Amino acid sequence: MDGIVLLKEDHKTVEKLFKQFEKAGENARAEKRKIADQLIEELTTHAFIEEKIFYPASREAAPDTKDHVLESVEEHHVVLWMLSELKDLDSADERFDAKMTVLIENVRHHVDEEEKEWFPEVRKALGRNRLKELGDQMEAAKKNAPSNPLAVPSADA
Repeated sequence: MDGIVLLKEDHKTVEKLFKQFEKAGENARAEKRKIADQLIEELTTHAFIEEKIFYPASREAAPDTKDHVLESVEEHHVVLWMLSELKDLDSADERFDAKMTVLIENVRHHVDEEEKEWFPEVRKALGRNRLKELGDQMEAAKKNAPSNPLAVPSADA
């Protein structure tokens, strides 16, 4: 699979979970906890494969994307710390929904920038064959992704 297509599929999966969370009722604590746990897994894996494989390849092929990549890594840093806090936060805690809302806003902003501002440039620079290679590498790397958000490189940045 094309690497950008793979990342966009991940984005769709996460957006679907965001919508489920937003539609869950005020008292749907167990459902919200389950969704949050799925999001923690999805976003941790996604950030890991982007940072380990996609971002370095993007910077190499399209040096003009350097600032976008650096900003994305910083956005990952914020998201990963929020995920680590959510991982241990009781869904009945009054901060749980607020923290999820801020997470959702941050990730939506990040996805919007990636998909609209620099994926087209990276697609042109990398080409079909290289994107296929990257997609295969990222798919394989998902199996080795850490489960702890703080184990993703940008969490330390």
